[in-house]
Amino acid sequence: MSGGGPRERLFDVLRARVRDDRVLAAMLDTPRDLYVDESQRLWAWDDRALPFAEGQTISQPSMVAIMTEALAPQPHEVVLDVGTGSGYQAAILARLARRVLGIERLPELARRARRNLARDPGVRGSVAVVVADAWLGFPGRIAFDAIVVAAAAEEVPEALVAQLAPGGRLLMPVGPPGFQELVRLRRDASGALIREQLGACAFVPLVRGAEAEG
Repeated sequence: MSGGGPRERLFDVLRARVRDDRVLAAMLDTPRDLYVDESQRLWAWDDRALPFAEGQTISQPSMVAIMTEALAPQPHEVVLDVGTGSGYQAAILARLARRVLGIERLPELARRARRNLARDPGVRGSVAVVVADAWLGFPGRIAFDAIVVAAAAEEVPEALVAQLAPGGRLLMPVGPPGFQELVRLRRDASGALIREQLGACAFVPLVRGAEAEG
């Protein structure tokens, strides 16, 4: 696909970075203009990060595509999206997995994410977002087939590792500001973790603590 409107031009950019046709289709189908701030909608289909509410950003589409491909969510799986923000990553995952649960630290962002996701016809109620501290994991006893973290820390939270099911994958930027590496953890059938480094990246920090929801 080449030429056409801004969505199609973004697809051409992503096709040079990502090979998974399911991921490309989900990226093209997800209305990014629905998830960005109204003041940023002119650039919604550009391949760049954009400022969002509460001092956060909505990630660059090519990075979202790369992370989604590396996570490899499957149609039968339950996925945890950590740092849900605008809901954009969760919306893409919802097109690829059976169920998506999201953690967001800030109540206002969680409310905005829920509102955005409710307006997206491709989500169909398959995403739930809670306000919680990612360092404590998702509330309740649940194991996830895949976990993606859209914020960086110098270590992977042990609570998230503990919620990774056998055969599951966890993807997260790890390292200090300015020196982050995209890391993938895989839990094999024996329960052991296999760590892979997938390349340099730059994300906002994964802040500890959750505010009480209003």
